[in-house]
Amino acid sequence: MNLPKGPDSLCFDKDVFMKDDFDVDQFVAECRKQVQLEELREDLELYYKLLKTAMVELINKDYADFVNLSTNLVGMDKALNQLSVPLGQLREEVMSLRSCVSEVIQAIDNQLSKQDDLQKKKICVLRLIQVVRSVEKIEKILHSQNSKDSSSLEISSPLLAGQILERIATEFNQLQFHAVQSKGMPLLDKVRPRIAGITSMLQQSLEGLLIEGLQTSNVDMVRHCLRTYATIDKTRDAEALVGQVLVKPYMDQVIVEEVVKSSPNGLQLMYSRLLEFVPHHCRLLREVTGGTISSDKADIVPGYDFLVNSVWPEMIKGIEERMAYLFNPGNPDIFYERYTVSMEFVRKFERQCSSQASVKRLRVHPSYTSFHNKWNLPVYFQLRFREIAGSLENGISDGLNAAPEGSAYHLKVSDVLWSCLVRCWSDKVYLSALAHRFWKLTLQLYSRYAKFLDEVLTKTTPPEVPKEPIRPLPSSASSTSSRTSLDEAGSESGSPTSLSTKQLVYIAADTQKLQEQIPELSEMVRLRLEAIGFKNFAIVEDALSDSKAHLSTSILTLNARMTQHLTERCCRFLKSASEVPRLYRRTNKDLPAHASAYMDNALRPLHQLLTDSTGLVNHSTAQGWLRVALCDCTQRYYETISEVLSSVKKMEESLKRLKQARKGTNTTSTAGANGGPTDDSKIRLQLALDVEYLGEQIQKMGLQPSDITMFSTLMDLVKEARELAEQNQ
Repeated sequence: MNLPKGPDSLCFDKDVFMKDDFDVDQFVAECRKQVQLEELREDLELYYKLLKTAMVELINKDYADFVNLSTNLVGMDKALNQLSVPLGQLREEVMSLRSCVSEVIQAIDNQLSKQDDLQKKKICVLRLIQVVRSVEKIEKILHSQNSKDSSSLEISSPLLAGQILERIATEFNQLQFHAVQSKGMPLLDKVRPRIAGITSMLQQSLEGLLIEGLQTSNVDMVRHCLRTYATIDKTRDAEALVGQVLVKPYMDQVIVEEVVKSSPNGLQLMYSRLLEFVPHHCRLLREVTGGTISSDKADIVPGYDFLVNSVWPEMIKGIEERMAYLFNPGNPDIFYERYTVSMEFVRKFERQCSSQASVKRLRVHPSYTSFHNKWNLPVYFQLRFREIAGSLENGISDGLNAAPEGSAYHLKVSDVLWSCLVRCWSDKVYLSALAHRFWKLTLQLYSRYAKFLDEVLTKTTPPEVPKEPIRPLPSSASSTSSRTSLDEAGSESGSPTSLSTKQLVYIAADTQKLQEQIPELSEMVRLRLEAIGFKNFAIVEDALSDSKAHLSTSILTLNARMTQHLTERCCRFLKSASEVPRLYRRTNKDLPAHASAYMDNALRPLHQLLTDSTGLVNHSTAQGWLRVALCDCTQRYYETISEVLSSVKKMEESLKRLKQARKGTNTTSTAGANGGPTDDSKIRLQLALDVEYLGEQIQKMGLQPSDITMFSTLMDLVKEARELAEQNQ
């Protein structure tokens, strides 16, 4: 029933009234969420009017039917009562017929069930009959052969015997099938001893015939035997027989510990003789089973893999039982030689397999896995790790000793590191099965070396500045001959744990050399990893880049240490500038014409750095060290010169005030006896000469004074002092 459609402005859906679960309270609650109750009432009244109108229209439309409804139903109850009696009789007849049909169906089902049981029993009887017939047929064939003089299976014609056995095997295969299907039957238990006798006889005959065929190289006989084994589903028995009869005696003869130990190449010779077994003794079997190219596909007997299931297990069994000492990893060099020779033997044996499928079967064979597991590679790596890492640790414990003569490095520890890195991937150490471990060791060696450099550069104490007062400058400060070195207590050998300039240069040179040789090591690693099928070399490059970055971090520490070292050694002499006033105050010395001796002593470490670094590090690196050191020294030197000039100025002003206070009195003048320049002028002139000499030496070092911060400020300071000195002359 469809309700009339109302206007779209209604707040409810008309179809909600027709739902079976319509609830007034819920309807009102849902509508209140949208509109107020007054609006809901108005919408309901509106829709009520629509319903009332629709109902009136419906009545008017079918008014005649409504009026005649009661008239049309007169006498309907009597008609219904007259139909009830025949309908009841019909129902009883139908129920009776249904019962009869059900009984017939049940009887048919029972007959079919009995027939099915009889059919199954008949099949079982037929199978048992077939079993008995097969047994009798096989026994008849055997008896017919045994009844003839000198014509038993063992001494009859090999080809005839093979054909007979193949007939027996075919019949035996049917016998086995029917016997399995008739399992549990009493008659089968009675026939079972006869079946066991036939089985034993057949296996013995097949074994004897197969052995004879192999010994006489009779292809047809071997083919018949193998087909017979395949027919009775005994291919593994044939492979085991070949292993025991053909392979094992040869292995007992070849795998002899005393013979192997008697020659330096004994192991390799033994493996060569083992590999000769397949082409010399398995040619016939490979030809029959399709293991050679010349095999005729029509005559191939499939389902056999004598190399994997007969030859290989006997080889490995002999090696593991008689040559157990091979797997001893105590001496890594000997272990490496034995392992590589053995793995080469395995690869050559795999190449003798007839197909890729045969190689896959070989690699999943239990004896293949057992042979590889016998080689204790983790122990071998631990020995190599101890050997290689121990060598680097010994080099680290020796500190910064010089490298041996002829080395590409300058420090012994750097030479040892590179030797260890190369050794990880060398022919006498590296094993492809341990590639991941040697790769990890390579990164560990780089990391250990970088850590050693960090320890050396951060934990060793820098040269200490002597606590005692600086020794006074020589009296002839302006003399060229006085420019000699001062006390060596301020030199590089002052502290036993301090680093010399040469050692720092050697560290920088070796670090730079190691970074340059990373591509060489990367190529070495790449060739090794390519051999094992590794393709993602981006990971290798990223790891080596990280190691290079770690070394670069050490270089930053080294640069800071070098500049600190140079600054401390230079500044301890530059402080002598504060002694210049004492040399000229009331000494009546001549006007200075040369730089002070302390300047040569202060700059000697920088010149020594240039000498030591020539040919060892990049010129730009050495220039960078000089630039930073000179910037720091100039900063401190500026502070010292500024203090001295300030002190001189104060002293000069004090003397002027004193002179003015004592006019007319006979006092000692600060001028020379002949009325020459004053002591203050000499001091200013000496300091100006020192700074100018510093600028000249900066240029001789390959730098420009403009590259040194504060130097221009220092020059302006002494230039002003020189002008003042010239005015006072």
